[in-house]
Amino acid sequence: MDDEELAILLRDLESDRVERKASISDRKVIRQAICAFANDLSNHQQPGILFIGVDDEGSCANLSITDQLLITLSDMRSDGNILPFPSLVVQKKTIDGCELVVLIVEPSDAPPVRFNGRVWVRVGPRKATATREEERRLSEKRRAKDLPFDLQPLVSATVDDLDLDMFRRTYLPSSLAIEIIEENQRPIEQQLTSMRFATVGLQPKPTVLGILVVGNEPRQFIPGAYIQFLRIEGTELTDPIKDQKEINGPLLDVLRRLDETLQINISIASDITAQPVELQQPDYPIVALQQLTRNAVMHRNYETTNAPVRITWFNDRIEIQNPGGPFGQVNKQNFGQPGVTDYRNPHLAEAMKNLGYVQRFGLGLQLARQHLQKNGNPSPELVVDDSHVLVTVRRHS
Repeated sequence: MDDEELAILLRDLESDRVERKASISDRKVIRQAICAFANDLSNHQQPGILFIGVDDEGSCANLSITDQLLITLSDMRSDGNILPFPSLVVQKKTIDGCELVVLIVEPSDAPPVRFNGRVWVRVGPRKATATREEERRLSEKRRAKDLPFDLQPLVSATVDDLDLDMFRRTYLPSSLAIEIIEENQRPIEQQLTSMRFATVGLQPKPTVLGILVVGNEPRQFIPGAYIQFLRIEGTELTDPIKDQKEINGPLLDVLRRLDETLQINISIASDITAQPVELQQPDYPIVALQQLTRNAVMHRNYETTNAPVRITWFNDRIEIQNPGGPFGQVNKQNFGQPGVTDYRNPHLAEAMKNLGYVQRFGLGLQLARQHLQKNGNPSPELVVDDSHVLVTVRRHS
C-alpha cells in the first residue's frame, strides 16, 4: 500500500477499514481494532488501516514516534493476546505533514480471530464483539487452500473421534471469556468449528488441530504425534536402558505427562558445607527443560514425517530431537536469535497458549538459556538441519 493510498484513507471518514487513534495510551482498544480488522467481517479482502497519531477528526496529534513505541506496537502481533497471530505491518510515516504510525492489518485466512477470548468485528465505523451469527459467518470465510497443515481436515475422521467432554470441560474454559461461555447456546459442531477443531459444513470433519488437542487417539490419524523418552545409564546409546516410554494422547495429556517425566528424572544435590543453610541444586533446571521440550512439540513437522519428538537422557546430557527443520523466516543462520521466530503450526501454538503451557511466544529458547545459566549449566548446543533440530543440554559441572 503506497503513501498516496494511505493519504486518501486518512482524509476519509472512519469506516470498517479505517480507524484513528491519537496515542497508544489505551492498548486494549488498539488490540480490539487489530482483531476486528483481521476478522474482516465485511469480506473486503483488503487490509484494515489503523492510524496512530491523529485524532478522530483526522487532525495531527503531534505524537512523538519513538523506537520504543514502534516496538510496543509490533509486539502486539505475537504477545499472545490476539490469536491466531494477526498479519501486521507497523510503519512510521509522514502524511500531509503529520508524523504518525500506520498499522496495516491483513484479513486472516483462519477467522475468527480473538482478543483475550473475544471475537471483535467492525460494522461500519464502530467495533463490537461478534454475535453468534457473525462468528458463524467468519468461520465460513476460511480459505481452505491457504490453510496451514494444522487446520487441514482429516477426511477419514469424524466428530466421534474427538473427546467432546474434554473439549467442553477443559479447552473451552481456557480459551473463551467466562461470560461468552455462559451465553453460548450453540450446538457442539458450531463450537468445534469456531475453535477450528472441525470444518464448516453439514458433516464437519475434525481438523489436524482438533485431533492433536482433543482427539481420542491422535496417533491413529497422525502417526508421529507422540514423544519417545529414553533414559540411558551411561553416555552412549549402546549403554544399558534405565527407562523408556512413549508419551501420547491428546495435547493436554501429553504436556502433563511430559512435565511429570522431566520432574522425576531430575536429580537434586544438597550442599551443607558452603552455606549455613542447606542448598539444593538440580542437575537441570525444570523450566529450561520445559521450554525446550514444549518448543519441540509446538514446532515439529507433523505433516511429512512419522518420526516422534525424541528425548534421550544420558548421565551427562539430554538430547532433544525435533523432526522438522527451520520454517518460514527462520533459517540455519538466524535460528535461536532473539526476535526471530515463525510458526509451522500457528494454531497448535495458540492451543498451547490457551492451555497455559506458553506464556509469551518467541521466548522459549531465551528463557531456557537464562535458567540454564542461573543453574550453572552450559548454554544449550544447537544442531540445525533441514529435516530436524537437535538440542543438547549438559549437566552443570
